[in-house]
Amino acid sequence: MATIEPDELPEFLKALWGAPSIQNKTRLLILWQLHTMTRPKEAAMAKWEDIHFDDEVWIIPAEEMKRRRAHRVPLTPATIAILEKMKSLSGHHQYIFPNERDPNGHASTYIVNAAIKRSLGYKGKLVAHGLRSVASTALHEQGYDSLLVEACLAHADENETRAAYNRSDYLEQRRPIMEWWSGLIGQTSPK
Repeated sequence: MATIEPDELPEFLKALWGAPSIQNKTRLLILWQLHTMTRPKEAAMAKWEDIHFDDEVWIIPAEEMKRRRAHRVPLTPATIAILEKMKSLSGHHQYIFPNERDPNGHASTYIVNAAIKRSLGYKGKLVAHGLRSVASTALHEQGYDSLLVEACLAHADENETRAAYNRSDYLEQRRPIMEWWSGLIGQTSPK
C-alpha cells in the first residue's frame, strides 16, 4: 500500500492546501480522514448523528466498521474545527461529507484517492488508506504503546487470548494520542 513517511507530511499538506482544483469539502474530508486515522469508507460515510459534541467523540456504528464492532474516535480541537466548517455546508444533511450529485448520499469512498493521485500529484506514492500508515508510523516513532496505537486504528488485538477477554477500547488513553497527532498535523500544515 503506497504511503509516505511522517517527515513528508509537511510537503503533502502544502500540496493539499495549494491545490486549486480540489473542492474545499474534499480537502476537509482528506483532513478528517488524516486526523481521525479512519479508513476512507468510514470517513466518507461519517454521519452527523454519530458525532457527540458533548463527549467529544465520534461513534462509528458496528455495521460501518470492518470488524463489525463500534469504534469510538476521540475528537480533538482540529477535528471539531473541521466539523464546524462542514456544518454550514452539510449540517442539514445526514452525512457530514455529502455526495456532490446526491446530497442525501455520502461522498464517494474513492474521492480522496482520486484527489491524492490527480490533484496532488501523489500517484504511485500515496493512497488514501496509506494516511493511516503515516499516523501509525509517527505514533510508534513517538514511543506510544502499540496496543493503544492499534486501538486508534480500530485494529484487532493480535493476542487472541487477550482479545477474547479484553473489551476495552482505551478511549481515554487514546485522547492524548489523538491530540498529539492532530497537533503534529497542525504544526506541519502551512495554514
